[in-house]
Amino acid sequence: MGKKQLMMGDHACAEGALMAGCRYFAGYPITPASEIVEWMSRRMPEEDGVFIQMEDELASICSVIGASYTGVKAMTATSGPGFSLMQEGIGTAFASEIPCVIVDVQRIGPGSGGIMSMQGDVMQARWGTHGNVHEAIALSPSSPQDMFDFTIDAFNLSEEYRLPVIVLSETAVGRLSETVEIPDPEDIKIVNRKKPTVSPEEFILLEAPEDSAPPMPSFGEGYRIFHTTHTRTLQGRPVLSLIKYPLTEAVRKRLTNKIRLNLDKITRLETEFIDDADVITLAYGLSARAARRAVLQAREMGIKAGYLRPITIWPFHYERVGEIFEEAKAIVVAEVNTGQIFYEVKASVGKDKNVVLCPKLVDTHSPDEILMKIKEVA
Repeated sequence: MGKKQLMMGDHACAEGALMAGCRYFAGYPITPASEIVEWMSRRMPEEDGVFIQMEDELASICSVIGASYTGVKAMTATSGPGFSLMQEGIGTAFASEIPCVIVDVQRIGPGSGGIMSMQGDVMQARWGTHGNVHEAIALSPSSPQDMFDFTIDAFNLSEEYRLPVIVLSETAVGRLSETVEIPDPEDIKIVNRKKPTVSPEEFILLEAPEDSAPPMPSFGEGYRIFHTTHTRTLQGRPVLSLIKYPLTEAVRKRLTNKIRLNLDKITRLETEFIDDADVITLAYGLSARAARRAVLQAREMGIKAGYLRPITIWPFHYERVGEIFEEAKAIVVAEVNTGQIFYEVKASVGKDKNVVLCPKLVDTHSPDEILMKIKEVA
């Protein structure tokens, strides 16, 4: 039967992580993610897990990577400034295909900014680390219930595709308190990383079909493991020449293809009133709730308005989004920034479609603000 409980979004995130099997948390306090850190400091020992407060954010993500190497599901939580400091470690996790979860409770910037809510880290979640030979997965919650559910989803995705997955929250969601339905453990789908099915002598560390991640042995299980963030051979050893080791290129391509070739499986979009819509509003995070309300009000006024919420921010499914917008005369993109997903929307529909931005630089949109923009373009 499960249970219902009034919970803050940050606390719901922590409970979702524990339900997913997370047993290692390393973090450094930073508002507005400190509530996750504090909650985990109490709850981890109760679940026979390990909590460590690290000296900074880079140490936190590196500690999480090390824990994941040993076979433990691991996570960290931070906000914008700390997320910036973690980028070297996040790149390491992408390169070495290390499953882990990073929760970024976004706040205003640049620099230290402040603790008010914003959606300014969207592009950083995709492009923050260097190299451009990887695809990111980032989920955007709009409620404490989403924080619980999406954190479980993030662990499942990270385990299946062997990469760091980002829960891209925001202050307004992390500090929002609402009723959260917590299912019984046996009713929750849990994914664990694949393990080798052959002997250590037969095992090839990075051998896998181009649309999936290879099995991941843990340190101490008897397999020969060579981990490095360099470009690698199938055996995992670093190389400096793609001419000498041509199969290395296949290893690098798989970092992208294991996500791109599974777009339909990974990507989740929430839609309403799309079939007859002249104006479609796209929003994510807490602003999506305001957008839905604005769409309902617009339809009461006789405006054929539709609603699209990308739950999966990254990867961005350009083809599906373009199909949804195909018959619309205008598109309103509501973001708490100066425009980030706005440009991805424009790329998905082409230059002839009327795409307008409804920006806000702090907190979240009101339904009236989005409704005004809908009326302008209708």
